[in-house]
Amino acid sequence: CCMDKALIIHSLLIDICVSYFALQAGKARSKYKVTPPAVSGSPEFERLFHAQQNCVEFYPIFMITLWMFFDTCLSLVYIYVHHQYFWGYSEAAKEKVRNTQEFLGVLALLTVLSTVGIANSFLDEYLDFNVAEKLRHF
Repeated sequence: CCMDKALIIHSLLIDICVSYFALQAGKARSKYKVTPPAVSGSPEFERLFHAQQNCVEFYPIFMITLWMFFDTCLSLVYIYVHHQYFWGYSEAAKEKVRNTQEFLGVLALLTVLSTVGIANSFLDEYLDFNVAEKLRHF
């Protein structure tokens, strides 16, 4: 019950984050006078727009891993580094590399933990072998 509520809250937090990035891209369109559907203009607009697009591209991957392996700390860390990535990239393209590595690292860890969870569920269901239980007794 509490886990479900926390999962919903974290899902809403990332939704708010992605919506905020979209709002910033929209404001940048007005500020730099780039009318849709154009995606090129001043370098400042292009960096902000691409940062927002990159965030949107990773959104479904994060949501899948979040719902498969919910970890409060990791999801909050991901949201934080995602925010750092967005603003770092929108300020200077060179910041993209460092920030990308950070948020991809958190996403990779969530993916690995999700995979381990699926494997454990499979082993428990079909082979009556629960890795987590074995580790607790170790």
